[in-house]
Amino acid sequence: MNTLALIGITVVASYYMGHLAKKMKLPSLIGYMVLGVIMGRSGFGYFGIDLVEKLDFINEIALGFVAFSIGIELSITSLKKQGTGIISIIFAESFAAFFIVLGAIYLLTKDLPMALIFAAMAPASAPAGTVAVIHETKSKGSLTKALYAVVGFDDGLAIIIFGFAAAMATSLLSNEASGQAASIWPGMIAAVREIGLSLLAGTVIGFIFCNLVRFVHDKRDMIVLTFAAVLIAIGASQQWHLSLILTNMVIGFILINTRKKELADKVSSQLLIVMPLLFILFFSLAGAHLNLSALPSLGVIGLVYIAARSVGLMGGARLGGMFGKVEDKIKKYIGMGILSQAGVAIGLALIVKHDFAAIGTEHADKIGISVITTVTATCIFFELIGPILTKIALTKAGETNV
Repeated sequence: MNTLALIGITVVASYYMGHLAKKMKLPSLIGYMVLGVIMGRSGFGYFGIDLVEKLDFINEIALGFVAFSIGIELSITSLKKQGTGIISIIFAESFAAFFIVLGAIYLLTKDLPMALIFAAMAPASAPAGTVAVIHETKSKGSLTKALYAVVGFDDGLAIIIFGFAAAMATSLLSNEASGQAASIWPGMIAAVREIGLSLLAGTVIGFIFCNLVRFVHDKRDMIVLTFAAVLIAIGASQQWHLSLILTNMVIGFILINTRKKELADKVSSQLLIVMPLLFILFFSLAGAHLNLSALPSLGVIGLVYIAARSVGLMGGARLGGMFGKVEDKIKKYIGMGILSQAGVAIGLALIVKHDFAAIGTEHADKIGISVITTVTATCIFFELIGPILTKIALTKAGETNV
């Protein structure tokens, strides 16, 4: 079938599957993903692996807009009202997930490099699912703002944690292979470089975008410049191996904090027109990419990883909320909104598999294969359960408007 016709049919079918999911009190994106599974390699196979990889640019555009929409919600004034509680939550949930997964996997395997790598995967989140549920439920309130901040900023911290842990694991495996000490600094420097350049690129593009968009009077035309800014940021991220999410998030952050709120609201109102289509495309293609046959290979390590990561993120978020003295509803429910995990974690797992293959030992190869297999399987679970828990959290907090 012609690719464009196939995409068109998928959009229509996903739209109605989303409505069916809503009638079942589930987020629409669950319907989109189920349709993608039916159309993909785990179903009828209309979307083969090659076609899904060809259409990967759609996922990157959707993620770029998700990150931009997160940034535009992060006004410094609003963040100040929430105090240091958000920072406390971000650090507590990220490090709690890391250390609890580290301890659980080490107790199970007695393999420190493997435990370090699984722990490094744990803090990485998938903001698209959380943002999609917020948009669909038209949620507004302190928990909603806190979720935007946490899923936006914790990816930056996750990259730093991964850089540190992966460098330490690589050092241990290299020492094991050669009997000589290897430095962990190259991995650490690479992680800091990625974060720093992502922030720099987003800032430069953001200021240029802000100076152009303020001269546009028709708000319908603003989406043209927004598309251009997001595409440039995605291209820069690919070219220089930066964080696509952080780079685009900074653009929105610059807009909301350097220009009048009325201008940011005009840009944001146009995003609401584009985002539903991007969410349909993103999550239906994500479903097509899922390989459900990987689930039986989950194994004990996968189940332990799921349990430890969930306890770490939810428990850490609650602990961070207690130390940060945030509102009760944020303390109680924010952990339920940050469990989604997908592209970033799989990308990190692929990096591990590639880098560990270069070490050239059986132990390193075993870890690389185990991580990519397990993380791919567990992401299926987190992508399905994460949005459902996010909707429950927002509903219990009384912030949904549907």
